[in-house]
Amino acid sequence: MGRGKIVIKRIDDSTSRQVTFSKRRNGLLKKARELSILCDAQVGVIVFSSTGKLYEYGSSSMKSTIERYNKVKLEHHHHMNPESEVKFWQREVIVLRQQLQHLQECHRQLMGAQLSGLGINELQNLENQLEMSLKGVRIKKNQILTDEIKELQQKGNQIRQENVQLHKRIDLVTKENVELQKIHEARIMNEENGNSDQSYNISNTYGLQAPNLLQLNQPRPQYTELGLQLL
Repeated sequence: MGRGKIVIKRIDDSTSRQVTFSKRRNGLLKKARELSILCDAQVGVIVFSSTGKLYEYGSSSMKSTIERYNKVKLEHHHHMNPESEVKFWQREVIVLRQQLQHLQECHRQLMGAQLSGLGINELQNLENQLEMSLKGVRIKKNQILTDEIKELQQKGNQIRQENVQLHKRIDLVTKENVELQKIHEARIMNEENGNSDQSYNISNTYGLQAPNLLQLNQPRPQYTELGLQLL
């Protein structure tokens, strides 16, 4: 018994929708790669998921593929007659307006407005989308906080190492100051000892010469006796 035909419409269950997206995305990229290899074609595929994540495949550089596409599209517009070109841009405007309207409606629903027309399944899907978005925001916030904490820890370790080096320098300078103080005190003591020895030598010199001076200044008694005899 063959598999039944799948109805092409939006899948309400978020888990089933994500599984289907992953399978069909991989299949699409595989077919694009096979097409580029088998037919020697330049293929570029760009896919954005419902959460805004980008998936792409390019048989060559995606930038060169887009530039080639824009160039060919511009040349095609130049070859179009004015009436066809006007109709083309009118269709483009209609499509862009519809896309803008859909995005605005989704945005209002995500903000909690215009929910009266939604059923239980649509509200459940909206809640799942919000939970997934909130989960992604929390993961990003936790990642940023973790990175900041690691950076602060690295700065703290660096500051601690610098403090250790500064303490070592302070200890070295303190030891040098103590040694210089000892040398200075020893020099002062040597100078004081040298001055006291010099004073002692000078006093000893005067002490040795003093008796000679006193002996010279004493009167000679023999002259007195002779004077008395003469009178």
